[in-house]
Amino acid sequence: MTNPDANAKVKRLRYFSMLAAFAMLASPLALAVSGRPAVPLPKPRPAEAPRATATPAKQAAEPAEGEREAAEAPSTPVPAVPQPSACRLALTEDVAIAPSLPPIKGPGACGGDDIVRLEAVVLPDKTRVSLKPAATLRCTMASAIADWVRTDLVALAASLNTMLRTIDNFDSFECRGRNRVAGATLSEHGKANALDVRSIGFADGRDLKLTDRAADRALRETVLHSACSRFSTVLGPSSDWYHEDHIHLDLAARRSNYRICEWDVLDPMPAVAPMLPQPRPEEASPQDAEGKDGTTDAKANAGVENGDGKSGDDTASKPAASARSASAMSRAKSKGRPKRAPLSLGLRK
Repeated sequence: MTNPDANAKVKRLRYFSMLAAFAMLASPLALAVSGRPAVPLPKPRPAEAPRATATPAKQAAEPAEGEREAAEAPSTPVPAVPQPSACRLALTEDVAIAPSLPPIKGPGACGGDDIVRLEAVVLPDKTRVSLKPAATLRCTMASAIADWVRTDLVALAASLNTMLRTIDNFDSFECRGRNRVAGATLSEHGKANALDVRSIGFADGRDLKLTDRAADRALRETVLHSACSRFSTVLGPSSDWYHEDHIHLDLAARRSNYRICEWDVLDPMPAVAPMLPQPRPEEASPQDAEGKDGTTDAKANAGVENGDGKSGDDTASKPAASARSASAMSRAKSKGRPKRAPLSLGLRK
């Protein structure tokens, strides 16, 4: 015997299966009647299809062409930025107006590193002493100039009851040999390690020209001693004929800290040249001399007393040879070289 419940379940399953199949068959018919496709289909591929583009996420993941080439290129080392020297850190705007310049390389051995343009020295009271024109120097030389001005030259100006205002810069950096001689050893100017100074200007309008003979000698000697105590080379008048109108200062390094100080502080030129003869004094005694024509002086012929106290008449009575001998002796004495008369004159009769 069959179970009635089981038969009922089977019938229900068959019923639902038929409904599902009918629904599946009815859907395409309804879509076909409405004109819409049952399932969305992709568009047909054109004959010349463009290249497939990557998705935004893929584009972000892939580097650009330029970045790819840069990554593939060999990496070059980036030059390190030079750190400021101890001198540069110490040469602040409270000491000097000296902006840094790029290193100078060449020609040849000229130039150097740590170069500055010294425009002015700042005094403790914030006043400025200008360098006219500004000097291109190594930092160490610029620092030495600033210290010299702030200490020694300011004291010199104070002794004159005035203030310092300008430094006349005759020359600083210049790529050349010593004294501008072709083929000579490189000058300290070519290393930016020297400064030529012509004069010092004061606030009251006075100008101390360091090589002027007419300038105050004591002031020039004060500058001389001050410079020679600070710089390794000081050259001025009478040094080598190339420094007659300015003073050369540098910090050349030599063995055993050897220094050169050659500056002759000259006196003013005399009003009358010493080579001219002095005028003949009026009280000078007359001198006997023989004329160019061989005749004796008129005073001797007139009877000037001789050494024996005899008168001119007695002298005239002497032989002619004795007169010529005395005249020759007088002529020799007048030349400043006392000589005896030639013996040949005394033997003549």
